[in-house]
Amino acid sequence: MKRLPLFCKGDLDGFFGLFIDNLVQLILIIFLLGQCGIEATSPLLLEFILPGIAMSLLVGNLFYAWQAWRLAKRTERDDVTALPYGINTPSVIIYVYFVILPVATSPGGSPELAWKMGLLACLGSGIIEFLGSFVGSRIRKTTPRAALLSTLAGIAIGFIAMTFALQIYQRPLVAMVPLGIIMLGYFSHYKFPWGLPAGLLAVLTGTLAAWIFPNVLPMNLSGPAMDASLIGSSLDKVGFYAPQFTGASIWEIMTGEDKSWLGFLSVIVPMGLFNVLGSMQNVESAEAAGDSYSTGTSMAVNGLGSIVAACFGSCFPTTIYIGHPGWKALGARAGYSVLNGIVFTAICLTGVAGLIQSLIPMEAGIAIVLWIGIIITAQAFQATPLQEAPAVAMGLFPAIAAWGATAVMGAFIKLGFSGPDVPTM
Repeated sequence: MKRLPLFCKGDLDGFFGLFIDNLVQLILIIFLLGQCGIEATSPLLLEFILPGIAMSLLVGNLFYAWQAWRLAKRTERDDVTALPYGINTPSVIIYVYFVILPVATSPGGSPELAWKMGLLACLGSGIIEFLGSFVGSRIRKTTPRAALLSTLAGIAIGFIAMTFALQIYQRPLVAMVPLGIIMLGYFSHYKFPWGLPAGLLAVLTGTLAAWIFPNVLPMNLSGPAMDASLIGSSLDKVGFYAPQFTGASIWEIMTGEDKSWLGFLSVIVPMGLFNVLGSMQNVESAEAAGDSYSTGTSMAVNGLGSIVAACFGSCFPTTIYIGHPGWKALGARAGYSVLNGIVFTAICLTGVAGLIQSLIPMEAGIAIVLWIGIIITAQAFQATPLQEAPAVAMGLFPAIAAWGATAVMGAFIKLGFSGPDVPTM
C-alpha cells in the first residue's frame, strides 16, 4: 500500500468545490435572515449564528476525514474519498420561512425570539437524525438502490442544476467562462498551465470578470457592477467572535409559559425524517462510487453536528452532502474535508463572511456546484441495473415538481400573496 498523504492535488479541487457550496449556503443564510430582521451586522449573526455554524462544520468535517482515512487504511487503498458535509440547504429554506420568519413577524415576536425558536428546531432535527442512525442501516439494506439514488438525482436536478444553471445564464459574461473551465477541467481532464486546479481558476476568472466587465460594458450585457463600498463596511466587522453555549436559550423556550413551539413540531419532525432519508441516500451513493461507510455511524455524527450547531447558536442543521461521486471524480480524498472545516471555522469566527460576499460574486463558483448536480444525476442511471431505468426516471419527478411548487410559492410570498386567508390550492 502506498503511504497515505495528508493532502493531494485532488483535495485542492475538492476543497474549492465544497468551499463554494458551503459559501453559497452562508451567503443564502445571511440574505434570508435579513428578511427576518437579523441583519448582516447584527450581534445575533456575528456572535452566535456564525460561530455555531463554525463549530458544527468543524466537528463533522474532521470526523468524516478521519473516517475516510480509517477506511483507506483498513482496505489498503489510496483512493478513498471522505463524505462531503455541510449546511443543509432545504432545512435553511424551510426553517427560515416556516419557523424563524413567522415568529419574527408575529405580534409580540422579535428577531431574538425567532432565533431561539430556530435553535429549538435545529436541535430537534439533530435529535431525530441521531435516533434514526440506530435503524438507518437496516432500512438502507432493504431499500433498492434505484429508490435511494433516483430521489437524490431529482433533488440534484431541481435544487442544484436547474437553479444554478438559471443563474449562470442570467449573467453569462461572468459565469460562462468559469463554467467552460469546469467542464474542460473536470469532464475532459484538461491540464491547465502551472498545474492550476480548475476550481481555483474558475473562481478567479469569474471574480475578475465581475469586477471588470460592468465598468466597460452596458449593464444589460454584463449585469450589475460589484459594490466596492461594501468592502469597507465589511472590514469594520472583522474580529474574533468566540463560540458561546446557547443551551440556556433553548431551555428557556421549552420551559416557558408560551408553548407555541409545539406547533412547529409539524415542521421539525418531517424535516428531521427528511434528513434521515437524505443521509441514507448519500451513504448509498458513496458505496455505489466505491467507498463503503457505516450507515449508523455516519448518520449519528451528522445528527451530533446539528445538535452542536444548536447548542452553540446556529439555527441550521448540517447534512452529509449529495455529490460524493463528484468529489471522488475530482481526485479528492480526506484532506479536502479537513481544509473545508478549518477554513470555514476561520471565516465564521472572524466575521469575514460578509467581506468574502462583497468580493466574490456567487456566479464565479456555482459552475462547480452545477457539475456536482450533473454527476449525481448520471450516477443514478449508471449505478443501477439497466432494467431499473424506468424506476429511476419516475423517482426524478417528485423533486422536480417540488422545485416548481417552491418557486411558485416563493413568488407568492415575495409579492405578499400569503397568509391564512390565501388558499394554497
